[in-house]
Amino acid sequence: MPEKSAIRFLRRDVRRVAYEMRGDGPPLVAPAWWVSHLELDWQNAGFRRFWEGVANGYTLIRYDRLGVGMSDRTVRDSDLTLDGEVATLRALLDELELERVSLIGGSSGSCTAVAFAAAFPEHVERLVLYGSYPHGAALAAPGVANAILAAIRAHWGLGSRLLSDLFLGDTDSAEQERFARFQREAASAETAAALLDLVYRLDVRAHLPIVRRPALVVHRRDDRAVPYRFGREVAAAIPGATFVPLQGSAHLPWYGDVDSVVRACREALAPVRPSPNHASELESVPLSSREREILACVARGLSDGAIAEQLVLSPHTVHRHVANIRRKLGRTSRTAAVAEAARLGLL
Repeated sequence: MPEKSAIRFLRRDVRRVAYEMRGDGPPLVAPAWWVSHLELDWQNAGFRRFWEGVANGYTLIRYDRLGVGMSDRTVRDSDLTLDGEVATLRALLDELELERVSLIGGSSGSCTAVAFAAAFPEHVERLVLYGSYPHGAALAAPGVANAILAAIRAHWGLGSRLLSDLFLGDTDSAEQERFARFQREAASAETAAALLDLVYRLDVRAHLPIVRRPALVVHRRDDRAVPYRFGREVAAAIPGATFVPLQGSAHLPWYGDVDSVVRACREALAPVRPSPNHASELESVPLSSREREILACVARGLSDGAIAEQLVLSPHTVHRHVANIRRKLGRTSRTAAVAEAARLGLL
C-alpha cells in the first residue's frame, strides 16, 4: 500500500469532511471510529501494520468525522445520531461514485457499517466488524459512563489517560501516554465527550437481523472497552455471520497482537484470485491509446477539467472518453472502472 494518500474534502452543508484513499483495487471503506486524524494516524507503526495488512489489494477509504482530525472542527447535535453517521457514509460513496463497497467497521464504526448495510444492501459487498456491539447503553453502567464523560470535560489530560487505559489494555505506560496525546491532538475535550456520549447512545439491535450481506465479526476475549459478549451477540443476530474470537485485551486492533487481527479479517477480505481467463478478459477490452492515456489520468484522481487541460482536449471530449472507458470495462463509476482496469493489468 502506498505511503502517501490522496486527502480530499467532502462538503457537508458549509463544513468539510476530510477523507483519504490509499492503495489500488476494489474499494474498502472504514466508517469513522471515535476519534481519528488522517495524517497523524499513520505515524503509529501498529496502525500502519494493521491497515497495510488488512487492506492489501484494496483501495482503502477512511475519513475523519466532523469535529475531529482534519475535518472541520464544528460539530452539531444533529450530527450526533446514527442517521447522521449513515448519511455521511452515504454522501461519501455518492461523492466517489461507488456503487458497491466492502465495509470494515470497528468499535462505534461497526454500528454505522451495520446500519448502512441494513438500509442499503445493494451497495455492500461484504461486512467485517471488529470490537462491535449492538447497544451502547449496555457498555457501562449509567453512573460509570457519566463519570467518564465528566472527567473528559473537566480535565482532558486526565480524561485522555483514562481512555488510553480503557482502549489499549495491557500496553506500557509510554504507549498509553502517546495515545493520550494523540487523542488531545485529534479532538477537543468537548467534542471527545460528545462523541463518546454518541458511542453510548448508538443502538443497532433492530438493524442486525435484517443485514443480508456476508459478515465476519472479530472480537478479542478480554477487550476492556467493549466486552467480548457483545461481539458474540452481534454475530448471533446477523443471519449467517461468522464469529472469530481472538486473545488480547486491547480494544484498538493496531495494539497488541496486530497480526492475528489482520489474519482474521483477511478471511473475509482476501481478494479473489484472477481467473484462468484473465488474458482473454484483457483482450476483450479494446481501449484506444487515447483512452488508456485518459484512464491513467483518472487513476491519478484528476477531474475531467484537469485531464482536458493536461492533454489539451475539451472537457466534453474527456467526459465522452471516460464514459466509453466505463462502458468498455463494464463499470458505472470512475473508481470502479479504475479498480477493474487495475485487475486486468491495464494500468
